[in-house]
Order: sequence, then structure tokens, then C-alpha cells
Amino acid sequence: MNTADNVTEPRLLAVQVTDDEIVGHLMDGRTISVPLAWSWRLSEATTEQRQGFVILGDGQGIHWPEIDEDISVQGMLHGSPARRPYRHAA
Repeated sequence: MNTADNVTEPRLLAVQVTDDEIVGHLMDGRTISVPLAWSWRLSEATTEQRQGFVILGDGQGIHWPEIDEDISVQGMLHGSPARRPYRHAA
């Protein structure tokens, strides 16, 4: 018996965005969270912009259309903070 055949990718059922974190409730019953500071775009967004998300596909991730930000479930489970784009000194 190969137990790997029974493994499914984690999928989001619901999402909450607080002033401090992004919380994902997974279909398998787990709850995961990452600090809001992991996304500089979300950290700088308004409360209304933070709440303007959609769950992607069948729960693979979260998208914030107004601020062009995406976070995957895999990124929440295994990721690291997003880096700001490098800007050349003028």
C-alpha cells in the first residue's frame, strides 16, 4: 500500500485577515496563519483593501485584486516573508 496516493494538497475553506495576521482555515480542519508583515503590500494596504480578497481556484491560495497580491497555501505553510522590490538609487 502506498500512503502517498492518499495525500491531497491542502486547500482553503475560509480566510480571515486581521490587523496582525492572515488566517487560513483548511478543508482538512487545520488552521494556519502567517504574520501580516510577511506581505509588505498587505502591511501598507487599508483595512478595506485587506478585506477585498478572493480564494483562488479550489482553495490553492488568496488573491487581493486591488493591491495585486497573491499568497498560496503552500507559501503560508512553507514560505518566507515577501521582499520589497529592489530600487536603484537616483
